[in-house]
Amino acid sequence: MSTSLYPLASLAQIEKTPSREDGIPEDLELDLRAYGCKLIHEAGVLLRQKQVAVATAQILFQRFWYVTSMKQFGIGDVGMGALYLASKLEECPIRMRDLINVYDLLLQRAAHKLKHSAAPSSASTSTSAANVPDFKYVPMSYFGNTFYDLKDALVVAEMQILKRLGFDVRVVLPYGTLVNYLRLLGLTEREDVSSRAWGYLNDALQTPVYALYAVPTIVSAAILLATRHLGIALPTSPDSCWWE
Repeated sequence: MSTSLYPLASLAQIEKTPSREDGIPEDLELDLRAYGCKLIHEAGVLLRQKQVAVATAQILFQRFWYVTSMKQFGIGDVGMGALYLASKLEECPIRMRDLINVYDLLLQRAAHKLKHSAAPSSASTSTSAANVPDFKYVPMSYFGNTFYDLKDALVVAEMQILKRLGFDVRVVLPYGTLVNYLRLLGLTEREDVSSRAWGYLNDALQTPVYALYAVPTIVSAAILLATRHLGIALPTSPDSCWWE
């Protein structure tokens, strides 16, 4: 089997994930998946990590929840483990301490935003926004419990990702396939098509798409959406359609 077709979640896994079997609603699971991928992306930006490592981490993160319930592990812990593992796989390793610091910052900022997001109904939007205090990050002590707890959680998460995915953590990213398909369709000179399709592929990283469909299918869908929105007709023949 081509590596671009592996691995895909089975039909049984798609219809009934471990989280849903544990009573987590489908919409909540999807929201948590998206939020976890958002944290991975933000951490990657702050760490100046390569895009290939960030994308690989997001795909591993999505795969993990097809074999594990969200009641067993935290979204932040698994996100850290996925990014740490992906950085090794893509040969652009990051320091564990830097990764922990960045996630601590992101989680503190998210908690601050959540705490002050609910404004009194009688207050106007402008007034309530002005009353929200600025976020001030409080660095953790390297000799305190918080750092060592996060370090242990990171190590456990990386180990669990490897174990529960059967140590098969190969990831085929879609960008090379996109370039080849655009060249085949004669669209490499259309920067608007390539940038829009590239954006769709990046946005899909925050969804389970890469765990459910083969890379050629995902890339073809991105090209179809891009050309449809730009009003570009794709070549067809009586015998077959362009995506075949």
